[in-house]
Amino acid sequence: MSVPLTVLHVEAGRHLYGGALQVVYLLRGLQAEGVRNILICPEGSAVATTVRETGVEVIEAPMGGDADPSLIFRLRRIIRRERPDLVHLHSRRGADLWGGIAARLSGVPAILTRRVDNPEPRWWVAFKYRLYDRVVSISEGIRRVLIDEGLAPVRVTCVHSAVDTERYRPGCADRALFGHELGLAGEGPVLAVVAQLIARKGHRYLLEVLPGILDAVPGVQVVFFGRGPLEMALRTEVERAGLTEQVHFAGFRDDLEHLLPCLDLVVHPAEMEGLGVSLLQAAACGVPIVAFPAGGIPEIVREGENGYLLPVGDVEGLRDRIIELLQAPERMREMGRCGRALVEREFSIDSMVRGNLAVYRGLVGKG
Repeated sequence: MSVPLTVLHVEAGRHLYGGALQVVYLLRGLQAEGVRNILICPEGSAVATTVRETGVEVIEAPMGGDADPSLIFRLRRIIRRERPDLVHLHSRRGADLWGGIAARLSGVPAILTRRVDNPEPRWWVAFKYRLYDRVVSISEGIRRVLIDEGLAPVRVTCVHSAVDTERYRPGCADRALFGHELGLAGEGPVLAVVAQLIARKGHRYLLEVLPGILDAVPGVQVVFFGRGPLEMALRTEVERAGLTEQVHFAGFRDDLEHLLPCLDLVVHPAEMEGLGVSLLQAAACGVPIVAFPAGGIPEIVREGENGYLLPVGDVEGLRDRIIELLQAPERMREMGRCGRALVEREFSIDSMVRGNLAVYRGLVGKG
C-alpha cells in the first residue's frame, strides 16, 4: 500500500474570498484524492473554520506579514514535526518569502502560487524565486510576466483559478427584490463593477463614460461591489457628476451568487489583473463582460464570444461597446450562455485540483 502524499499549505488570508477561497476549493479536492493536507493559517481566521469542516488538519499560527521573520522559525518547527513531502505557499504577506526560506532550510520542496501580475525587479525575482522548486501561476498572463522577469519556463506552470459552478449559476430569483435591496431606481438595465475600490481596477473609466451611456440608454443603473481606500474619492466624484441616483455603492457582499445573475452586464476596466475571480463568477452566472485585456483577463473574456475587450484606457470604445450590448438584449443573453460554457469547460474546480496535483507528483513522484 502506497504512503499518501502529505502537503503542508500556508495561507495568510483570513477571509473566504479571492485566493483564500481558492485554497478551500483545492483542499477539498485534494482530500477527495487521498492527499493528506495540513493548513497553516492565521489565528481566528474564517479559512480555518471552513477548512476544518472538510477534515483537513489546521494549525493556526501568528502571522505578522512581511515584517515577521520569526514566521520562519514557527514554520520550521511545524515542518520538522509533520514531515511533509512538500510545502505549498498560497499567498504573499510574508508567507511567500518566510515560508520559502523555512522550506529551503528544512530541505523540503516548495511551491508558490502566484496570483498577481504586477512586475517585480529582476534582482528580487532572481533572489526570491530560488526558494521555490515550482511556481504555479493562476493565468498565462502571470506566467508570461514571470518568464519576462527571468524565470525559466520549465519552472512556471499555469493552473487556472476555479469557480464553483454549482454555487454560481444563471437565474435571478427575483429582479424586483434585487433592485429593492440595492436601492436601484426604476427597471432599467443594471451593470456592475465587482472589484476592490482601488485605482488599478479602473472604476474612474466607467464614471467618465457613464453620462454618454445614459444619453443612449436612459435608466441604466450602476453598482460598485467592493470596498477599498478609494471609496470616498469615488463617492465624491459621483456626487460632483450628479450621478448619485444612478451609481450605487454596495460594499463587500458574501452573497454574490444570488446577485450576479440579476445583472445585465459586468464592466471590468482594470489596468492590471492577475486573472479576475469575480469575472469567473460573473461568467458562470451567464453575465456578459466588457473589460480591458489586462493580465489574465483575455483568458476569461473571449472577444466577441462572452464579452468585449478594449485597449486599456480606451474610454470611447468602452462606452460604445456597453451601449451596443445594452441595446441588444438577445446578444447579451447569447454571450452569457457562451460564458457559462467557457467556465464549465476550462475553469472547473476539478480541473484546478488536477493541475495542482500534477505539479506535486512531478516534484515528488507520490500520490
